[in-house]
Parts: sequence; C-alpha cells; structure tokens
Amino acid sequence: MTVPLAAREAGRGRLAGAAVAGAAVVPAGLVFLLARPGLEALPAGGRTAVLATGYLALGTAAAAAIRTRVAPPRVKAPRVAPPVLSARAALAAGLVAVAAVALLAGPSPPVPAGRTALVLGLLAAVAEEALFRGALYGWLERWGAPLAVGASACLFALVHVPSYGLAALPVDLGAGLLLGWQRWASGHWTVPAVTHAAANLLAVIPW
Repeated sequence: MTVPLAAREAGRGRLAGAAVAGAAVVPAGLVFLLARPGLEALPAGGRTAVLATGYLALGTAAAAAIRTRVAPPRVKAPRVAPPVLSARAALAAGLVAVAAVALLAGPSPPVPAGRTALVLGLLAAVAEEALFRGALYGWLERWGAPLAVGASACLFALVHVPSYGLAALPVDLGAGLLLGWQRWASGHWTVPAVTHAAANLLAVIPW
C-alpha cells in the first residue's frame, strides 16, 4: 500500500524532532550533573526538591530518547550485536564486583541513612544510567562497542569530579567501565542501572 506524501512528510518531521530531542538530552544532562555541587548553597529542602526533579526529568528524557532512536527514511539502521550474556548473568557479575570492592574498601563511615538520601541515591543511579548507558551509549554504539564503553565511562567519571574530587576519578572510571561492560554484555541499560543503584545504597547505608 502506498503511503501518502503528507504522511511520509509527517513521519520525517517526527523523526527529525526525535533526533533533535535525543541530541539535546546528553549535553543538558551533563550540565545538570556538573552543576550538582553548586546546589549545596540551597536550603536542604530546596536542594532535595531540585535534585529529585532534575533526576526525574533527566531519566524520563533519556529513556524517551532511547525509545525514539530510530533510523530516518531510506537510511539503514546501525547493526547492534546481540547480547553476550543473559541479563541475569550480567547483573550477577556486576553485583559481585560491587560487593567485592565494598568489602575490600572496608565498612562505610557511620553516617545516618535517611530516607531522602536513599531516594536521591536511587534516582541518581537510574537517571545517570539512562543517560550514559542508555542515550549516550546507544548513540556511540554505531562506531563500535569499545568506543561506546570507553567514552561513556570517561564522561561518567569526569562529571563526578566536581562532587568527589580528582582522587575519586580512578574509582569512578572503573565503575563506569564495569557498568559499560554490563550494558554491552546484556544489551540493555537497566542492568547497569540496578548495579549502580546497589552501589549507591552501599555508599549510603552504614554496614
């Protein structure tokens, strides 16, 4: 059946709009994550509201960009390799690695694990993974998995420097590489999102 010209043009317009929106998610998300230390001057309640709203907006926008990332008319979509491991196997490997690092690092400082810290930690994990291992990884994957894993890990580590300093850069880079490997092995960003959430909970809950 022949598709009317108007329908084809409307489809092209929707694809172009989705591409523009998807391209805007990554830089906007990076700006928000880099700006987090500047929010310390806000009152506690205001800071929590801004962070929670920002994480929800970032996660929603990045997830939407992932869903609408389709090839425009008459352009062949990039070939994506099938998953190397099942989602459960990739998740188990990541959780074991996170637990091992936590045990080697020793018990966390005895800080109170309030409900706000727990919620923000979970929101941050999901939003960051939707951005780095979802939207950004998916865009870079057309040039190969090594570039997608490496570049997303490097950006992930760099955006945490303002919050944790250069001393934490190797740790964040290693975490980014692990999460990127999970994304490559499982084929989906939700697997590293669960691992990231577990790591954030370990960092907040005293043990």
